[in-house]
Amino acid sequence: MDGPYQQENKAYWDNRAAGYSQVNQLELNTDQRQIWQNELVCQIKRHFQKKPPEETHILEVGTGPGFFAIILAEAGYSVTAVDYTPAMLLQAKANAGILAEKITFLEMDAEALTFPDGRFDVVLSRNLTWNLPHPEQAYREWARVLAPNGLLLNFDANWYAYLFDPAERAAYEQDRRNTAEAQIKDEYLCTEIDVMEGIAQKAPLSRMKRPDWDIRLLTELGMGQIQSDSQVWQRVWSREEKINFYATPMFLVSAVKDISL
Repeated sequence: MDGPYQQENKAYWDNRAAGYSQVNQLELNTDQRQIWQNELVCQIKRHFQKKPPEETHILEVGTGPGFFAIILAEAGYSVTAVDYTPAMLLQAKANAGILAEKITFLEMDAEALTFPDGRFDVVLSRNLTWNLPHPEQAYREWARVLAPNGLLLNFDANWYAYLFDPAERAAYEQDRRNTAEAQIKDEYLCTEIDVMEGIAQKAPLSRMKRPDWDIRLLTELGMGQIQSDSQVWQRVWSREEKINFYATPMFLVSAVKDISL
């Protein structure tokens, strides 16, 4: 059964689904669509050099309004996309349009996947792990459903570290000033910031130094070829994102499931 944290979190994202979907719609209708598609396809093809897209089974965990699922289905991959929030899945299906027929959308808990072991070649996620009540269990589940030699890709950031670190707070506040001076939309202050900060206060990863934490856990889980890319934000973020979140750069953690697991 859902605990109080999960219930509060789910209610927040249910209420925010339409607004968050607008962010994905913007990505789908700008250069971000091709930029992100190139990044994901490059990561996947680098690992599966000879595997055709249609034979590459991908699981996106925490699909939200569906951006990753849509651009990967568009690239020809076999995509399953799960989310904990029904309202987000409705937005994802609407955003996918005719591509919705090629994507399997399912309501599911990232920490308790119902798929069999070894079901997917790739498991990927964006901006999800920081928000989970038991992120170590989520990683354990993602590793479980990966096939041997399967690829894990997790894009995330230390989104609310400023709640616990004075230096991070100063950098966050400078981002707010820079955003105002650039006369662009402030992506923090338009998101019911008090509610989101209240949730982030309870999220265990808000206090952790990442991606160091992720690397340690993946090592404990026996994953191999673990790498972190602290510059991925430079490749995939728009100008507006770079100004909004300069002090909180997105990182990529990747790992491969050992064939013995």
